[in-house]
This record gives sequence, structure tokens and C-alpha cells, in this order.
Amino acid sequence: MSSPVPPLPTAELHVHIEGTLEPELAFSLAARNGTRLRYAHLDALRRAYSFTDLQSFLDLYYELTAVLQRPEDFADLAEAYFTRAAAQGVRHAEVFVDPQAHTGRGVPLEVVMEGLGEAFRRAEARHGLSARLIACFLRDRDPAEAEDLLPRLLPYRDLVIGVGLDSAEVGFPPELFERVFARAADEGLHRVAHAGEEGPPAYVWSALDRLGVERVDHGNRSLEDPSLVARLREEQVPLTVCPLSNLALRSIDRLDAHPLRRMLDAGLAATVNSDDPAYFGGYLHDNVAAVTRALGLTDGHRRRLAENSFRASFLPEADKERHLAALAAARS
Repeated sequence: MSSPVPPLPTAELHVHIEGTLEPELAFSLAARNGTRLRYAHLDALRRAYSFTDLQSFLDLYYELTAVLQRPEDFADLAEAYFTRAAAQGVRHAEVFVDPQAHTGRGVPLEVVMEGLGEAFRRAEARHGLSARLIACFLRDRDPAEAEDLLPRLLPYRDLVIGVGLDSAEVGFPPELFERVFARAADEGLHRVAHAGEEGPPAYVWSALDRLGVERVDHGNRSLEDPSLVARLREEQVPLTVCPLSNLALRSIDRLDAHPLRRMLDAGLAATVNSDDPAYFGGYLHDNVAAVTRALGLTDGHRRRLAENSFRASFLPEADKERHLAALAAARS
């Protein structure tokens, strides 16, 4: 997706590394590992990248993780994402990973972290961006699994800066994971959670009050609750919004109906991100360009989104200021 709108320096705060698996790489890794896919050719797999809701997407998303088996697979996956992200203006990325999606199919956590760690450590030199991981718990799995996983993540503190909560939302409220999030907080890890994508505003309240999250991933349905909007504005809780994802998963029918501009007009700390870009038709700047056209965003809106992204990141304050200075000097 090309755009006449040039990318600004930005932080990406909501991208799932497994969701950056392009069809071509999936086929390449399947061949390398002798993994059988149920798609005979690339075009058939591309056609499968069409979804009716979150669950239909998740079914394919988890199916294709079967091609990720060795450290080099995870390194190649991250390397491909960094290449695309850097070209789209990303200067810092806080990337989600779903460890249970891999350990649950027999891939050791050490394999995942070794491969990702290799690519993440060389991202600055190769691509001019910094990157860290946020390990997400699968909310449609037993919370006891998350509690078992947390201590196994702690040896990777140079790479993993926080924990998150993702996967099928409806029917799995945040409070189910209150205990593991409290333990993560005790360990000094940052906390984020998907809430208010398909789930109700009550899930956003619960993520804030029961999990103590510092950012809300998606949060679109927060706008249905004026008291929640007031709180998000007062506390400047960041929302990591993913427009092309919302369109692909049918939470909106048209991009010009997306709530992003209403969020900005309400004074909320919204950011734009790509979520699962291989599946949803665009990386970070593709999302920015698409909503710019659909919602009539101005240069000021785009700069505000980029500023919000760095302020909402978990970077040290000095690094935030450095990136904000670079953004101020950048042409739009």
C-alpha cells in the first residue's frame, strides 16, 4: 500500500511478531522445516487472509505458527518485520510475542527467545530502530498457565520489558489474570492488555483497576462509556489503536467510521499501530496513511499521533526526548 503522505518517526506499540508472518515467508519456513500446510500455493494462502471476525483470524494465525520451529525461524521473522517497519518510520518497537502459542506445540521457550533475541539485539545496527518484547498471556487459556510462564520469562529481562494479555477477548475478562499481573508488577515488569476491541467498556475498566495496566491495547469501545472516556483523558492512558485490523476483523464496516479522530478530539492519548500487518493489509505507516485519507487527518493530527507514540512507550525519559526532538525536526 503506497502513500503520498511521508512517514514520520514513530514508535510502534501494538504489533504481534507472529502477525508479521507474510505468506511468502510462511511457505519458505514450511519448506525449510518440512511442515505441511493445507494450502497448495501462495495464492490459496493469500485468499485465506480474509476474515469475518477475531476468531476466524485467530484460527489461521495459530495454524501458521506451525512453521516456526527453530531459532533461525524466529530470527528471520523478526528481521523481516524490522526491515518493513524501519521503512515505515518506526524508530522504536515494543513487540508482542505469544510464548504459549509455541510452547503449547512443543517449541521450547528458549528457542523462541534465542531466535528473537538475536534479531532484536542487532536491530539498531541493521535497521536504525530499538526493539523490546512484551510477552502476552493467552486469555482463552487457563490463567494457571500464565502463572507458570511468568517466572520462566524473568531470565530474559534484557529482552522482555513487560507482559500483556491477548487472543479471544469476549468471555475472558481481564480479572481472570489479576494474580499473574500483580506478580509481574512485583517483578518490575510493565503491564498492558487488549481490552475494548470486541469486549465491552467494562473490560477496559477491569484492565485498569484489576490488572493495573499502563496502556490499553485497542480500547475502541471505551467511547461507549462517557465516564471511562473522562478517566482515560484525565489520566492520559495510552490507547494503541489499529485501524486496518479493525476494518479487517469487521469491528467497523468502513474506515471512515473508525473512532480514531473522535478519540483525538476527546483528548485521548491515541496511537496508531499495525497489530498483525501481514494479515490485515498494512504496516504502521500504511495505517496512518489510510486513516489520514478516510478521516481527513491533518499534519497536526499525524504529528500528535507520533508524539503520543513516543510518550506512551516504555523508553527511558532521555530516549523519549531524543525521539521527540527528531520528530520535531522531521518534515511531514
